[in-house]
Amino acid sequence: MIRVLNESVAVAPQIAPEDVAAIKAAGYVAIVNNRPDGEQPGQPTGDAIRAAAEDHGLAYTAIPVGQGGFSHEMVDEMAAALVAADGPVLAYCRSGTRSCNLWALAAAKAGRNPDLLVRQAEDAGYDLSGLKPTLDMLASGK
Repeated sequence: MIRVLNESVAVAPQIAPEDVAAIKAAGYVAIVNNRPDGEQPGQPTGDAIRAAAEDHGLAYTAIPVGQGGFSHEMVDEMAAALVAADGPVLAYCRSGTRSCNLWALAAAKAGRNPDLLVRQAEDAGYDLSGLKPTLDMLASGK
């Protein structure tokens, strides 16, 4: 189930290679994978998703977020993937939560309003209240 955060970004739980055609048909031009391979038995590999994305002309970026959480490098990589896309991006992980959080961190670091980010995430069914202090700090440039 795709959850739209704004006109440029949506998040989803784990996708499969056979979902990529519908993702393209829905207007997405890039996929960001925020899930490490092997996190759950039977999940599709990042390479399988990458191959399907490339077969359908979509950009693909892997920024796997594991148990160690988010790094500044991951935030920067997410920002770069969003900027490089020439259209809407779909980011996915197991449930969509890590993708939503990483999007919000990247957007805040780029100067977007943290209150707006929290509202957009909330409208999509995600709770960023625990991240709000970090979003505020990133948006302030400190």
